[in-house]
Amino acid sequence: MFVKVCGITNREDGLAAVELGATALGFNFYRKSPRFADPATLDWLADLPAHVWKVGVFVNEDPVVIRRIAAQLKLDVVQLHGDEQPSECPRDLRVWKALRVDYAFDASRVKKYPVEAILLDGPAGKAYGGTGLTFDWTVAAGLPVKVVVSGGLHAGNVRTAIECIRPWGVDVCSRIEESPGKKNHAGMAEFLKAALRKN
Repeated sequence: MFVKVCGITNREDGLAAVELGATALGFNFYRKSPRFADPATLDWLADLPAHVWKVGVFVNEDPVVIRRIAAQLKLDVVQLHGDEQPSECPRDLRVWKALRVDYAFDASRVKKYPVEAILLDGPAGKAYGGTGLTFDWTVAAGLPVKVVVSGGLHAGNVRTAIECIRPWGVDVCSRIEESPGKKNHAGMAEFLKAALRKN
């Protein structure tokens, strides 16, 4: 299982996350997000260890722009976190598709996306993630795809989520922040310790 720390906006937080055990870092390229990361400021991604996945988060973005940023930053994974339909998922990139789990969630949708994994996030209303809300994890147990669990995870509940779902990976963002885009390193350490703990 891997652990992704998402919403990284600066070198200090990114390198700290890696030092603490994160195996994937997420960078939000949605300009309306309070965690927007300008690709022009991310030259330090070249200093990351090869085993750490660089994940670019996009929301309803033009595929041309996605491919340009992915090539520019040598992203390992593209995460589509908007309203993208199965036919809009690039076939030439590693793609994860985020789906919100709310009252209208339809588990049969997960197999329709031609992607490497499905990231399940909490309900967000009109927002696109980062709300810190959890969802009913039992709906994710046993899904026939690779699952990444997100939405409201923190040091106190991540083990429960892992034991319930047995996911491919977990994703943390807002619950380990001092403010949007600025990580609390103590909170990040506690989360990673809990997530990576062997039962």
